[in-house]
This record gives sequence, C-alpha cells and structure tokens, in this order.
Amino acid sequence: MSTGLENLWIYKLAEDLEIEVREITKLFPRDEIYRSVDQLRRSSCSVSNNIAESYYKMSIKEKLRFISISKGELEETRRNIMRSLRKNFITQERAEYLFEKYTILLKGINAYSKFIMLNKPRTN
Repeated sequence: MSTGLENLWIYKLAEDLEIEVREITKLFPRDEIYRSVDQLRRSSCSVSNNIAESYYKMSIKEKLRFISISKGELEETRRNIMRSLRKNFITQERAEYLFEKYTILLKGINAYSKFIMLNKPRTN
C-alpha cells in the first residue's frame, strides 16, 4: 500500500537515482570507497531522505527548510558525478544521463517548493 509520499514523483525519482548512484559506485576503484563512493552515496541518499522529512513536517517553514537541504544535497551529488567523470570513474554518457536526471529532479523540487508556498494558509 502506498502512502502520499510514495505518490510524489520527485520522491520516487530521488529514490530511483539513489539506487542508480549506488550501482555505478560499485564499479569505482577500491581506494575510493571512503572518498568518492561514500560521498556520492550519502548525498544521493540525503536527497530522498530530506524530501521525505519535508513531506511530513507540519509547518511551511520546516517543509521548506528540508526541501532546501535536499536541493543542496542534489547539487553536491551532481558535482560529484561530474568530478567522477573527470577522474574517469564513469563514462561521459552515464555522467550526462545522471546529470540530466538530477536536473529534472531539481526542477521538480523547485516546483514542489512553489506549490508549498502557494498553498500555505493565508492570515488576515
């Protein structure tokens, strides 16, 4: 049975990308386990985790704070993907694919943030 969060496409995409990042980092050099691999896995996981935290917060301020954190983690993940390309850990094609998917996710998170702002209760 799915919850409201599991129906949120940005959450599903963030979770799918986290799994993809985990899979590609399995192919990284062994000496990068505690550097590039750990950093990429943590930041990609944090994107979906912060979307989830935001979803269940009651105040608009708290929701937006966690959305902001997820955007920061997303950008960290994108930068590390491109750095991994420069280090020849992943192919150009794979890096561009992931970068584009994270860009789509960022646009979705920005739209979600605007939705939250537009639907906040009005005070007189």
